[in-house]
Amino acid sequence: MSVVKSIELVLPKDAVYLAGSSIKGQVVLTLNSTLVDPIVKLELVGRGYVEWSEETGASWDYSRDVVCNNKADYVHKTKTFPVEDNWLSAGSHTFDFHFNLPPRLPSTFTSKICHVFYFVQASCMGREHILAKKRMYLLVQGTSDFHAENPSQNPLFVEAEKKISYNCCSQGTVCLQIQMEKNTFTPGERVKFTTEINNQTSKCIKTVIFALYAHVRYEGFTPKAERRSRVDSSELLRQEANTQITPFNTTKIISTFHLPPVLSVSGGTRDGEIMNTHYELISTIHLPWSLTSVKAKVPIIITKAPADSDGCRLLEGAVLPTSPDHQI
Repeated sequence: MSVVKSIELVLPKDAVYLAGSSIKGQVVLTLNSTLVDPIVKLELVGRGYVEWSEETGASWDYSRDVVCNNKADYVHKTKTFPVEDNWLSAGSHTFDFHFNLPPRLPSTFTSKICHVFYFVQASCMGREHILAKKRMYLLVQGTSDFHAENPSQNPLFVEAEKKISYNCCSQGTVCLQIQMEKNTFTPGERVKFTTEINNQTSKCIKTVIFALYAHVRYEGFTPKAERRSRVDSSELLRQEANTQITPFNTTKIISTFHLPPVLSVSGGTRDGEIMNTHYELISTIHLPWSLTSVKAKVPIIITKAPADSDGCRLLEGAVLPTSPDHQI
């Protein structure tokens, strides 16, 4: 029977930690029997990596795939707990811990080719052997230097108009407008916008789709240290409005998105970063009777002010990221 019965980490459930704030918790070690010369320690680790394959020499007689990758270490702190008289008796022992997160960290992030993750890991060693280990992943929200007085905070108005041909010789126009009081938001906030559709055709418009996209630019290097970049887009949120916009009529639609509690902040790449993210709200009217569509696009800025006090922010419904153990 092992000396260690269990080792557990006690942290607030579904907590979102802001970069620059503190992490407070406990390590609970339960022993089946006395342990002499134990080493009980805790690590705080934050890492990021990106990897993808791309084709080179496509214009030559032959081509090959080359792997592009990059990685970053954001934080690595270790705390070893003092043990009085260098022995622990059978039973449960509780160790309090406190870590301060660095002020400049990217948000927790997962995609097909990129992971940014944070975890705390408790371990117990005896006579140079690891007797027990426990890891818990954290949700971390990055911060940005964006200021509220930025002119992008002003009310926004975007318009897209297209001349439509249908039924051989029939023509008309469809005008799509999006209005927002602001286009700068924080994770977890509600995004509210008004869409106005002016249907100057003899056909009915039945569906309008609203979607929030994240456009991520990844930075990597080939085995020959050649710099490469790749841009991927993903749909974060989506709504579909089933409407009956009759011919030669105008309709208004008021929509609301509830942003996820953790998002990468908008902005350019700083030295040492492996990715940067930009967001876009796209409203689309599909017109199957003319085999075309009308789109209006609004740039969205995601920002988060730096931490101004200790502790973490607890959010309901936060989901811990998938464990990327194979990369550690």
